[in-house]
Amino acid sequence: MGRYILRRLLNLIPVLLGITFLVFAFLHLIPGDPAVVLLGDRAAPDQVEALRERMGLNEPLPLQYLSFLWNLIRFDFGKSIITGFPIIEELKIRWPATFELSVAAMLIALTLGIPAGVIAAVRKNSVLDNLTMSGSLIGVSMPVYWLGLLLIYLFAVNLQWLPPSGRISIQVGLSFQPITGFYLLDTLIQGDITAFRDTIAHLILPALTLSTIPLAILARITRSAMLEVLSQDYIRTARAKGVLEPRVIFKHALKNAMLPVVTIVGLEFGTLLGGAILTETIFAWPGIGAWIYGGILNRDYPVVQGGVIFVAIAFVLINLLVDISYALLDPRIQYK
Repeated sequence: MGRYILRRLLNLIPVLLGITFLVFAFLHLIPGDPAVVLLGDRAAPDQVEALRERMGLNEPLPLQYLSFLWNLIRFDFGKSIITGFPIIEELKIRWPATFELSVAAMLIALTLGIPAGVIAAVRKNSVLDNLTMSGSLIGVSMPVYWLGLLLIYLFAVNLQWLPPSGRISIQVGLSFQPITGFYLLDTLIQGDITAFRDTIAHLILPALTLSTIPLAILARITRSAMLEVLSQDYIRTARAKGVLEPRVIFKHALKNAMLPVVTIVGLEFGTLLGGAILTETIFAWPGIGAWIYGGILNRDYPVVQGGVIFVAIAFVLINLLVDISYALLDPRIQYK
């Protein structure tokens, strides 16, 4: 196991190098000059050239890329062109917000998606099965931005049950002091029940919006995996021996159907960490997704590079954890 983990970690090096190259190349293909964006269209040419010199933008692209890699090795992601704030400090502030939102969305998807898939498999071809699969198809097809705006209009504007945007109310935030950056954890540590409830209220709508696609995918994958396992001989044997049906389903069938489900959970969670741009933008959620989006609009190369690379590292590490978890779920799997 240890040798396998070491080999996988070494394999991550060319993957991450490829990611850094693609991010660097694609960003420099985007029309527009960061120096012009920063100074404005009316800036004098000598001012633009001086800023390009200071930012290193007038150097050949290979040298810019090598300089970028060297800074990454030293965990120096540079500074924002617009704000001048260090990228690494911005990541420390913003990644807890994205992680908290992604975990909440995945918990909703797991809580609803796996039971829905199990029920659909057990009641195959029933009305409940058809409703579950139709609902999952709608969940996969529904645009996130449309669903987010619809939830805001319904629950925040019309019913006024939940706040439309942000991570915490202004009034509550004035007396709240973040410790770890995870607001739910910080409110519990400080024993601030009012702030905890307010944080939960702000989290519900974006988490629901973000959870729809992984929920639908989990329901369909769980159903497919359960149908395959329920047709196996050992399931028929267990039923012939008089084992209770709930025990057959949850102990014998569901456990053996979890391998593809775990794969999807890992992939979807990694996608949530990097794919929450629309959700965070719609709900003004101060996470990495909205930050990267702002960096793209402002041609802020260091922000986009730092954010994308951070998300890529998180994604490949999650996939590594998923691979390792296979051996825990199925002892028949051996790593060589």
